[in-house]
Amino acid sequence: MAHYPNTPGMTGVLRPLRIEGDILDMEVEGEIPAQLNGTFHRVHPDAQFPPMFENDQFFNGDGMVSLFHFHDGKVDFRQRYAQTDKWKAERAAGKSLFGMYRNPLTDDESVKGMIRGTANTNVMVHAGKLYAMKEDSPCLIMDPLSLETEGYTNFDGKIKNQTFSGHGKIDPVTGNFCNHGYAATGVLTDDVSYFEIDPQGNVLFETFFKVPYYCMMHDFGLTQDYVIFHIVPITGNWDRLKAGKPHFGFDKTLPVYLGVLKRGADGSDIRWFKRDNCFASHVMNAYQDGTKIHFDTCEAKGNSFPFFPDIHDDSFDPVAARPFLTRWTVDLASNGDEFTSIEKLTDWIDEFPRIDERFIGQPYRHGWGLVMDPDMPMDFLRGRASGFKMNKIGHWDLVARTEDCWWAGPESIIQEPCFVPRSADAPEGDGYIIALVDNLITNYSDLVVLDALNLPAGPIARAKLPIRIRSGLHGNWADASKLPRAA
Repeated sequence: MAHYPNTPGMTGVLRPLRIEGDILDMEVEGEIPAQLNGTFHRVHPDAQFPPMFENDQFFNGDGMVSLFHFHDGKVDFRQRYAQTDKWKAERAAGKSLFGMYRNPLTDDESVKGMIRGTANTNVMVHAGKLYAMKEDSPCLIMDPLSLETEGYTNFDGKIKNQTFSGHGKIDPVTGNFCNHGYAATGVLTDDVSYFEIDPQGNVLFETFFKVPYYCMMHDFGLTQDYVIFHIVPITGNWDRLKAGKPHFGFDKTLPVYLGVLKRGADGSDIRWFKRDNCFASHVMNAYQDGTKIHFDTCEAKGNSFPFFPDIHDDSFDPVAARPFLTRWTVDLASNGDEFTSIEKLTDWIDEFPRIDERFIGQPYRHGWGLVMDPDMPMDFLRGRASGFKMNKIGHWDLVARTEDCWWAGPESIIQEPCFVPRSADAPEGDGYIIALVDNLITNYSDLVVLDALNLPAGPIARAKLPIRIRSGLHGNWADASKLPRAA
């Protein structure tokens, strides 16, 4: 008999869902644009069995992949577990066997040495496959339409890294899938590799290098010639794991670094720039401007993750935790390691930034993201696992320096948005924003479709679910032409 703990990570808005199923032709309010022909995949952590430890992290749940298939003005829905090695072993045992988040010391003896990954962080279509990703394990391959699991891969032994981070990016110029993995040679190691996979699924190269200190390297930036890594002190060590503490903790005594690595080089000439302590996780975009590199990320003065507490036991500061879209600039022509400039781009509290991904690594104009507006009425108490109550989708025009938004109303929070171009050759930003909106009062979720350049007009359509989907992490759109067979 399943008894989930009465903890913030397992109750209320984060209560486990554990539902697999299909809905053919979802109920729609409004009209789905005929141009939308493809799939939106997203994933959330959803522990199939109660955790071994009551205080375990929300992020340790098994990956549950949701598929929204757009075609002919309709939307079909499918949801399946990512059947990782962990999921299979625990399904056979009928209980949890793997212990605390990223702590192999807490596992049942029967699964020691097995891949612990949950494939719960991001899903992306490439080379006709669905890559299900979690940054502490290899890539899990799934079918993008049936959601059947094929299994883990090291790409025929061509990727030596043991990990495959959750924020892979597809270079719009080459079509290459670009990604990295940290703790590349084992848990808590300072080894990282960067690799690229061509449009047919072949590994082109892998470059190993070391970082200034081990930390959560959740995202990165890509430019035409370089890959950019921000080293932010959400860090860990074996003493923490032996003591049963969370894998990561925030260390406000450490500086922040920005590493600039030449794509395809051997890693020996990686350039490190250094700045004062801060928190930054997700990256909107990066691009080159002569010898300068611009890197746009959501920066907070203090730790934004209360579930990864300060390693010196300082109390969590919810105001210092608020992130704001910020541009970091470094100059490769400089002789020192200082940042050229740090520019705050908005006064909105924002996270989960997205762009028109046809402009990854290039100068760009438009960006979108989730916004928390604490001045708007809220009829609910809790928001995301971070504590943030993301009640708006924001749009930034970084050339005109204007911004606009859509508010989801007093009952709802919003999951990560995704941009879909109106057509392959549409101008930058001309398209749609899709996002799950969770009504925390009625307990239902809608997938909303908005005009990306006219957010205040509100949803063009809502595809309505008869359930509320658990808070997810990330997701991506794939045009029908990228799918393995006719949709």
